Parts: sequence; C-alpha cells; structure tokens
Amino acid sequence: MTTSSVDLASLLCSRLCHDLLSPVGALTNGLELLADEKDPGMRQKCFELLEQSAKTSADKLRFFRLAFGAAGGFGDSVPNQEPRALVDALVGNNGRIAVNWALAGDSLPKPAVKVLLNLALIAIDALVRGGTLDIAAEVREGASEIVVRAAGTRIAFDATVGQALDGSLPPADLNSKTAPAAMVQQLAASIGGGIQVHLSPEALVMGAVLPVA
Repeated sequence: MTTSSVDLASLLCSRLCHDLLSPVGALTNGLELLADEKDPGMRQKCFELLEQSAKTSADKLRFFRLAFGAAGGFGDSVPNQEPRALVDALVGNNGRIAVNWALAGDSLPKPAVKVLLNLALIAIDALVRGGTLDIAAEVREGASEIVVRAAGTRIAFDATVGQALDGSLPPADLNSKTAPAAMVQQLAASIGGGIQVHLSPEALVMGAVLPVA
C-alpha cells in the first residue's frame, strides 16, 4: 500500500473533525439552551453540559495532537505518563472501558508513543460495548515492543483496518476510519519495524516492534 502524505494527512484531519463534531456540537447546543433558559436548576444542567463537552473536546485535541501531529514540546522521547494520561482521559469520557497499564521505564521513543496511541485508538473503537484495554510497552535489545489488547463481549474490528495495519489495503479503499492504521503501518515500516494483529471472538491483540535509532 502506498498513500501520498497529502492524502493521508487529509484523511487524518477528517478523522479528527469527525471525533470532535459531537462534543463541539454539544457545546453549541448547551450555549443555545443557556441563552433561553431562566430556571436556575436547568441553567445548572446547562453549565454541567458545557463543562463536560469542553473537557471532552480538550481531551481529544490533546490526544490527536500527539497521536497524529508533530507533538512539539517533546524531544526524541516522551515520558510514559503522557500517553497514559491521554488514553485514560479518552477512555474516561467513554465510561465503559477499564484500562490496565504495564509501561516499563520512564519514557518511550516518540515513534513508539505515536504507534501506541493509534493502536489504543483502534482498540477503543473495537470495544463498542465496553470491556478491558490492556496496554504494555518496553524498550529492550534495541527495539520498542508494544502490545495492545482489547477484550469485551463484542469486538467490532473492521477487516479493512487490519489490512491497513499490515499494509495490504489498496490506496483507493483508504478512508478516515482506516487512516490511523495506515499511518501506524507506514511509520513502523519507515524505521524497519512491523505491526502484528490477531483477532479472536474474545479479544483483539495488536503488537508492534520498532527498532530504536
């Protein structure tokens, strides 16, 4: 699979806009309700809606900034607490997913963090009825090793996402849903790494091995 950087960037922007549409729309609705509402109790509910929608929007922007963007402010490595906080915030807004972490060391190379975040995003999308999300990562023997496991009563994993992860998806079939997987695959391949995917009725397991420069 070969996809131009412009096309991939456009699709990632489409994904970001899609995910932000709901919380930003809720902000608009909350402001409209607040403008017309006189009852103190209802006004308080409007403020609560605005607060939650603003938090969700900010959490998603911070997540996508590091998952998709250049992530200015970080060097070659990123402290482990950064991706952990971003995923925990994203899952916290969902409310149906429990996250378990096993991150070795104090930091990970930036490419590994981007792969981890995007694999976590794919796993969260797959847990349509909630479940558990297990994330592990470490650097050993000159490579970053990442494992993301999603387990729940229903795993919704589109086959085209799996194709994007292994690099077999035709460019014509790429869309905003598969773009994060395509970015992960291209990033891993560019540094001599690879992505593995295993799907069973009980769980989706994705792994990555990325050489450290």
